[in-house]
Amino acid sequence: MPATPPSRPRHARQARLPGVGDAGQGRLAGSSVLIAGVGALGGVLAETLCRAGVGRLVLVDRDVVEESNLQRQILFTEADARDGRPKALAAAERLRAIDPLVAVEAHAVDLTSANAEALCGVRGGGRRVGCIADGLDHFATRFLLDDVSVKHAIPYAYGGAVGTAGTAFCLLPRTATRQTPWEIAGIATPTLRELVPEPPAAGAVPTCDTAGVLGPLIHHVAGYQAAEVLKVLLGDWPAVNPKLWHVDLWGNRSGHLDVAALVPEHPRTAFDFLENAPRSAAAVLCGRGAVQVSPAPGTPAPVLPAVAASLPAGTEILRTNEHLLRFVTPAGGPEEFTLFADGRCLVRGTGDPARARVLVARLLGG
Repeated sequence: MPATPPSRPRHARQARLPGVGDAGQGRLAGSSVLIAGVGALGGVLAETLCRAGVGRLVLVDRDVVEESNLQRQILFTEADARDGRPKALAAAERLRAIDPLVAVEAHAVDLTSANAEALCGVRGGGRRVGCIADGLDHFATRFLLDDVSVKHAIPYAYGGAVGTAGTAFCLLPRTATRQTPWEIAGIATPTLRELVPEPPAAGAVPTCDTAGVLGPLIHHVAGYQAAEVLKVLLGDWPAVNPKLWHVDLWGNRSGHLDVAALVPEHPRTAFDFLENAPRSAAAVLCGRGAVQVSPAPGTPAPVLPAVAASLPAGTEILRTNEHLLRFVTPAGGPEEFTLFADGRCLVRGTGDPARARVLVARLLGG
């Protein structure tokens, strides 16, 4: 058997760890991770995994950088916020500067049932990811990723952080064959739908809008998630924590919740969020005072210069490039519009989805 090539000097301290070594470092270099959302948690996850030597990172985020992000979203700068850069693209640029040998794929798109499997490499001939890492702030998309995780037996590192408290958990789904590496090692966990059967009702749980976010909490939760992802990629299944971890940094409390009783005897076979549930045409964005209005399936992508030329007289174009068109109209009202190249439109200055849909239809049609 050929000798394992030595680790790169930048990973020398990590390669000294038990269970890593040069062989483990090589395994990380050959691994892929999808990071859904690269704002707060996702940004720390992405940088940590990049510095750890994970060979391929697939970044997915629909949002743009704003000044209010800079308190806790470590991949972005004042210039990114000033330019309103798509988070996925700004994050990819920073990660490539950290380690040019890490393959970083940036997707400035909404994660939906139409593209989730392709982004995870389980449809359309792409390269399958070894783990899904959660940097999201809304449950509908988490349930979508949970469906992908269960259907295709992909580990899913969940994390959430609001106010001063956070949770994290590595989901290792039960399968019909019981032949996944973790099941062979005698491990399976509940999935997200076993832990939270339905998305919380609007206003039922705190959000970053209502409760804020403590910056150090992000590093705490994302660091825990990243450690679980590394265990998964290294195949160290006994080291993966099967309990739900929770922490309150301000309340000086932390612990683990045993959820083994929720592991299903038989795997779920219905994937409503992936296969059946229609996506809402408008979604309120956490911490933004904004609503995203998505185009109907099959709608042609807009030609941004043509849209700019068609706007009402007196419209102020705030920013335009190949990725987006940002403007305010002369019709009154506090709203600011950002139209993306894929047809999504962010309406900033309202939290009312119905009003946002009306405004977008009035300006852009549809």
